[in-house]
Amino acid sequence: MKSVALHNLGCKVNSYELDVMQQFLQKSGYEIVSFNQKADIYIINTCTVTNIADRKSRQMIHRAKKRNPDAIVVAVGCYVQTAKEQIESDPCIDLAIGNNRKKQIVELVEEFLEKREQADAKTLSGKTITDIACEKEYEEMRLSHTAEHTRAYIKIQDGCNQFCSYCVIPYARGRVRSRRAEDVLAEITGLVQAGYKEVVLTGIHLSSYGLDFRGESYNANREAEGCSDASDELLSLIKKIHDVDGITRIRLGSLEPRIVTEGFAKALSEMPKICPHFHLSLQSGSDSVLERMNRRYTCGQFADGVEILRRYFNNPAITTDVITGFPGETEEEFGETVRFLEKIKFFEMHVFPYSKREGTVAAKMQGQLTEQEKKIRSSRLLEMDRHHSLEYRKQHIGKEMSVLFEQEQEIDGVLYQVGHTQNYIKVALCAEEDVTNCEIMCTLTDMLDEETVFAQKN
Repeated sequence: MKSVALHNLGCKVNSYELDVMQQFLQKSGYEIVSFNQKADIYIINTCTVTNIADRKSRQMIHRAKKRNPDAIVVAVGCYVQTAKEQIESDPCIDLAIGNNRKKQIVELVEEFLEKREQADAKTLSGKTITDIACEKEYEEMRLSHTAEHTRAYIKIQDGCNQFCSYCVIPYARGRVRSRRAEDVLAEITGLVQAGYKEVVLTGIHLSSYGLDFRGESYNANREAEGCSDASDELLSLIKKIHDVDGITRIRLGSLEPRIVTEGFAKALSEMPKICPHFHLSLQSGSDSVLERMNRRYTCGQFADGVEILRRYFNNPAITTDVITGFPGETEEEFGETVRFLEKIKFFEMHVFPYSKREGTVAAKMQGQLTEQEKKIRSSRLLEMDRHHSLEYRKQHIGKEMSVLFEQEQEIDGVLYQVGHTQNYIKVALCAEEDVTNCEIMCTLTDMLDEETVFAQKN
């Protein structure tokens, strides 16, 4: 029996795909071991969203080969898809597999093993890297369990048609490809039978779910009207998931701000399993920067979406992404972003300094800021995020809330049962019994630390 060690880099979609690849390998008789152990085969699911992600991907590839020079090192995913020349010249990589071939992981690895034994191939098999831009079919994969015991991430969509000026992902993931509702429901039904209570719908561009189910003329008309979302298709799927017995919570991954309309928010609010926790990707609070980013909405439209969500849900948790130091970002534009963020007061912000990606429009723009300038601006926003996050948590002290407990965790030397509310506030409970995967009504009583609220069971 050959041993396999797997390591994931990047987003929840990547994490989902790695879990599925691991299941395929286990079913085929491979022994799964820790990435820190010596293994016969190492599989690194790579990321390319930033230059740092590229570097980390290379580091993990080289670390695996160093750990066992005789092992087969397999690079999979986005970095492979966008850096073919580097992949082919890297002596640490034995096999490279691009996106949309991950479900063939066992077949491709065993084919390589057979060739290696015959001494016909000791180098990269280029046939594994597809031209992702030509892919039109969703690569169906199905998950039966995850590393988490209570929450399962469900991939319902792949690819992106947005082409933001700074982003390489459309080149790494291809165009929008959506998963059929019957396949999503079959996967969720299996996960319910395995004991999962919460699902998180995720994708590369979730708001585009279903666009590929319509004709090209329909999509062209929608674009002409300024509507690139497929909210009706997404809502239809969510309603079907809501009807699945056993699921008690549904979370949505990152949403395009333009998808949040009165109708969309109202429909979600009428489904009690929907968690009032929404991630709307902002990137900048300056309209001029958003235009250079090719984000296709204004700060005013974004604020309208937030206001709509807050009208239909009681103090929902709204999170976002912000890029600092985009090419040409002036002090005045950064000041606009600061004021906008202070106005919205997000529950949490993921703050990223701009990362120059070769092959994108933004990489050729004038006014590239220094790393020091980007770091200073990021630090300022991170401090704001700390303050707003703490303020949001404190607003819930004294309230009764349902908590789905996920694990035992030691905090400051004390063992707690830890879980999350529907709006994703982390909660710690003193309990002698293990309450993992139990949903319990609790009263939030005090801050345990800046990220955790202490609770008492009702």
